[in-house]
Amino acid sequence: MSRGDARERLIRATIDLSWTSSYGAVSVDAICERAQVRKGSFYHFFASKDDLVVAALDAHWETRRPVLDELFSASRPPLQRLARYFAHISERQAEIRGQYGRVLGCFHNAIGSECVQRPPAVAAKAQEISLALRRYLETALRDAQAAGALPPGDPVAAAKSLSAFVQGALAQARVHDDLELLRQLPQTGWLALGLAGPPPQST
Repeated sequence: MSRGDARERLIRATIDLSWTSSYGAVSVDAICERAQVRKGSFYHFFASKDDLVVAALDAHWETRRPVLDELFSASRPPLQRLARYFAHISERQAEIRGQYGRVLGCFHNAIGSECVQRPPAVAAKAQEISLALRRYLETALRDAQAAGALPPGDPVAAAKSLSAFVQGALAQARVHDDLELLRQLPQTGWLALGLAGPPPQST
């Protein structure tokens, strides 16, 4: 393996190990071993494990953004964006289970919930990504309200509630290794918005 891709291998190893285990349980030595990178090379790229975890959060988010951009494209009706998002969560976690052997939930939320206050840089990055994801929901909800597809209300508050509902389902699916909790999202996701089920406009 070349030195040129060592940084990317370290990031990939950090995502894999931290996601399947935890931030606290993964050491620099374990990351280097998984990435097949010498420890000296690690410190050539990163000053600390925290710096690497921040880079891993950034790298993972960069892979998610194009997918979310497509799911939440303004060319689609706003409720259809939400319906596609709910369905995508279940499909993606099924793929992750096939790759890793269990449901892993949301990477940035798994790291963020473990690093609530410290280390500060990791906590701040996880919060930044969480807010960026919530903005997709906020825009879709604001557009749905403007179009009369949802009752008038505060789209920021609604996005917070919906995000909490989805992240809770992902966390429980991770704890119980249960995809069924996520397969139900295309129906139950609307409950967080005060709707009995998927509106006709979402299909």
